[in-house]
Amino acid sequence: MPLFSTEVKVGRIPVTGVQPVIQCGAVPAKAVIAEDIPVRATVFREGHDRVGATAVLRGPDGAEVHRVRMREGAPGLDEYLATLRPPTVGPHTFTVEGWSDPVATWHHAATVKIQAGVDVELMLAEGGALFRRAAADPERSETDRAMLARAVRGLEDATRDTAERLAAADDPDLAEVLAARPIREFVSASPSYPLDVQRALAGRGAWYEFFPRSEGAVYHPESGTWSSGTFATAAERLPAVAEMGFDIIYLPPIHPIGRTHRKGPNNTLTAGPQDPGSPWAIGAEEGGHDAIHPDLGSAEDFAGFVARAHELGLEVALDLALQCAPDHPWVTEHPEWFTTQVDGTIAYAENPPKKYQDIYPLNFDNDPRGLRRAVLKVVELWIARGVKIFRVDNPHTKPLWFWEWLIAKVHHRHPEVVFLAEAFTRPAMMHALGRAGFQQSYSYFTWRNTREEIAEYLHEVTALTPAFYRPNFFVNTPDILTEFLQFGGPAAFKIRAVLATMSNPMWGMYAGYELFEHVARPGAEEYLDNEKYEFRPRDFDRAQERGESLAPYITRLNQIRRAHPACQDLQNLTLHTADQEEILVFSKSRRHLPDGQRTAPAGVGRSRGRHDAGPDGNARASGVVFPGVPDAEALAASLPGPADTLIVVVNCDPHAVREATVSIDLAALDLRPQDVDAEGRFEVEDLITGARWRWGAANYVRLDPHVEPAHVLRIVRSA
Repeated sequence: MPLFSTEVKVGRIPVTGVQPVIQCGAVPAKAVIAEDIPVRATVFREGHDRVGATAVLRGPDGAEVHRVRMREGAPGLDEYLATLRPPTVGPHTFTVEGWSDPVATWHHAATVKIQAGVDVELMLAEGGALFRRAAADPERSETDRAMLARAVRGLEDATRDTAERLAAADDPDLAEVLAARPIREFVSASPSYPLDVQRALAGRGAWYEFFPRSEGAVYHPESGTWSSGTFATAAERLPAVAEMGFDIIYLPPIHPIGRTHRKGPNNTLTAGPQDPGSPWAIGAEEGGHDAIHPDLGSAEDFAGFVARAHELGLEVALDLALQCAPDHPWVTEHPEWFTTQVDGTIAYAENPPKKYQDIYPLNFDNDPRGLRRAVLKVVELWIARGVKIFRVDNPHTKPLWFWEWLIAKVHHRHPEVVFLAEAFTRPAMMHALGRAGFQQSYSYFTWRNTREEIAEYLHEVTALTPAFYRPNFFVNTPDILTEFLQFGGPAAFKIRAVLATMSNPMWGMYAGYELFEHVARPGAEEYLDNEKYEFRPRDFDRAQERGESLAPYITRLNQIRRAHPACQDLQNLTLHTADQEEILVFSKSRRHLPDGQRTAPAGVGRSRGRHDAGPDGNARASGVVFPGVPDAEALAASLPGPADTLIVVVNCDPHAVREATVSIDLAALDLRPQDVDAEGRFEVEDLITGARWRWGAANYVRLDPHVEPAHVLRIVRSA
């Protein structure tokens, strides 16, 4: 094969560096319905002639669904930027078209030459010819053609002085007409790149985790025994979860729990007869991953739980933990699916210094075909039982090829299914899991606490990695109770909740967070009396009656998320500055699409009944109705009128009052002339307290973490 090819690979107008593109287009970039997807490219040509660029989005059927002229980015870098907004789910493609811009080329040359007195009449005549050509376009309106004709007459009117004739081409309305429908020469398209547009809950939503066995569990002091909670008693907690504004109820494993090497309270090695064991030690004589723990109920009881969740607008997510207790049926039926050590014993799971003697990890190298078929069968079973979201436990301990195969297989038949990776590991693996098909992942947000750490991480996940990695900001998990929460008091819980809910369209919370649970096992970053190993019923109602619950605050934050489309996108965050190192400032804005750029056909979106839009615009997927993020209809149809913009200011110190001057990049706020007063200031409303102020480029703030540690400000725009 020759080292150099004679085939020309570049168009007349070169288009390079197109983004978002993963592995040269071999893997589709991620998106969700009605999300704003930033597109960028480098477009240039030889010489001094001007160029332009257009981004084009095509839907699953190949038809064009969105076309937008790109704007110039950083000066001197030939960078062009645009935003595409997919109106439906399914596989899309996008291209960037580069083209020569004869109007911009003429305007620059005419301005320079006429000022210098060079080729004056020639320049004016060329302008007249260009605008006459534009007016001849049959697709233009009568109004636009009349405006272009006036420009031609002005340029060619020899009775006027030269400056007046040139000014005829400088009408702002005329510029708008030509920008909307430019004259394009030598149009050269980039390759088509894939964009995987999925339903809203693949990239938006609020998660709530609880253990169903704890919900309704009863301790009997006379006998020292427990009665487990059931699906029926757990369903009684669902209205409160929905009332707080959550979209997804996530359940740890609900399968039979092994008895061999069962862990006792606080991960001790000896369990008593009443200790329920860790739900992640899956499998016993009652069955394995396809079975339900008999204490929780039957398959019919689980179906009732799922149905009740749907009635309340909640979708059920289930833990997919591919590991087995020593008592799991697979251990005797398929010993080749595990790792046998030289002494003949099966290796148990370890994550030094942690040891999990009650869990056997799976080995995918001995019988990959048999094991992958068994896992697929398990996933298909739970899909048939109404589970469309899986939180996958430790996916980074399984080979990537397996996840790529499994997720592709599932999505071929069930494109609505969502996989969340519980992968707290090295960035390379976390990112690779995203490329393999996981729509979302746990993240390092949990351990980013200072302003500098948070700002750096927000920039990374909103600007550098969204094409393949979508983070879910969990504030706590049964395994993770950070020192920030252990020692920060109630203010720390508010701070983390504001950061998670306002910066990211996906966030999650494990039960007990609203009760400020913060006591850790000594020397560990996990809860004392960890619910993984014992029953833990809670009296949420009493805490709220006594004013000792964060539930009203969580409810308000979720209400803000639902009411403001700006909260529902990932890539629309801008960091601002403050002169105090503990004050973090960011804004999120979602623009309306100008006329001619609307993307959503009639019917696309969702009703107030909170159901994801299917590919045909109806609230279903694969024949089943699913709950999900509300107000997607407004998102899909794009915003009518002005942009929706929030400014969030957070005191990251839970212990001390902080004062600062906040400096705002006004260009990021999508302000219109009617939104600001004569002094350039605009009105903001604090959506937490209801207070209103006039803000501008520099603003004083004082945040007391023991009162309100954050401002969540809405820009009040003129109608």
